[in-house]
Amino acid sequence: MPATTRRARRKPQAQPERNADLRTESRASLYDEVTRRIVAELEAGRFPWVQPWGRAEAAGLTPGLPRNAHTGRHYSGINVLILWGAVIEHGFPSQGWLTFRQALEAGGNVRKGERGTCVVYADRFTPEAEKERARESGEGDGGQTSFRGNDVPRAKAIPFLKRFTVFNVAQCEGLRPRLAPEPVPLPEREIVRQAEEVIAASGVDFRIGGSRAFYAPGEDYVQVPPQPAFYEQVNYYRTCLHELTHATGHPTRLGRDQTGAFGSRDYAREELVAEMGAAFLCASLGIVPTVRHADYLAGWLDVLRADNRAIFRAARQASKAADWLLARHQEARQGRLAA
Repeated sequence: MPATTRRARRKPQAQPERNADLRTESRASLYDEVTRRIVAELEAGRFPWVQPWGRAEAAGLTPGLPRNAHTGRHYSGINVLILWGAVIEHGFPSQGWLTFRQALEAGGNVRKGERGTCVVYADRFTPEAEKERARESGEGDGGQTSFRGNDVPRAKAIPFLKRFTVFNVAQCEGLRPRLAPEPVPLPEREIVRQAEEVIAASGVDFRIGGSRAFYAPGEDYVQVPPQPAFYEQVNYYRTCLHELTHATGHPTRLGRDQTGAFGSRDYAREELVAEMGAAFLCASLGIVPTVRHADYLAGWLDVLRADNRAIFRAARQASKAADWLLARHQEARQGRLAA
């Protein structure tokens, strides 16, 4: 009996450890799975943040970010690449997505036999026991950035990653009419106007001249050649958005590490953020994204092969950069309307 009792007491103690191991393994396998897919695309010379649009234009799909057709909210980060990839693979004519339950709530259903696409939700949480430990030691109530004394951090937050399955609206039937309709293509003159507004609203010191496009992090300014230097006007704006994405990394904005020397992994990481951030911005403005620096491909592959979370971080930072610029554009537009 005593031995049996001891075994009964030990089981509850072992279970959390086993569950934690399973969660860690699941996260790792998901990071590996997505990274392998992205690396395979890059090795084949295909860039996941621009590839959809060659086929999409032929199918009449307007450039844009994937969105939840029920809520109207856009997906961000790595989910943009995952869902754009699904559009390519299956030739879906829509950027709208729904969960199984949302399809039912929208008055329809997912067609029998359809296979969904896995997207992810990443966040952090602080266990109650860790919050209590922090309170008892005087470190705080669970925040992640506050310090006391000799740089003692507050309660430690634990990252988690969850999978969700979504279906393209083209995989559903019976949905109510006009459910999150596809965006209407803008005329070129409107696209140009919006791109100019994004540049102006950013507040970044923006200079036109010379023969090179670059962002100078020390002096904090962007410089691009004049429009006539570009064969197509739209390439001028693609370049502007790429350099503006770099500018969001300044310490007074989003504060990314931009100290990497040319050819280093840190340099490649920042270029990867700028490439994807510019692609997300272009898609948001109705501009077909393109690759601005394909010559960095070897550096990107080196970064992704060395770290299975690198593409997740870069995509998250790219979304933050695009959101930062678009939010200021929206604020400026609302200010003009209110005036």
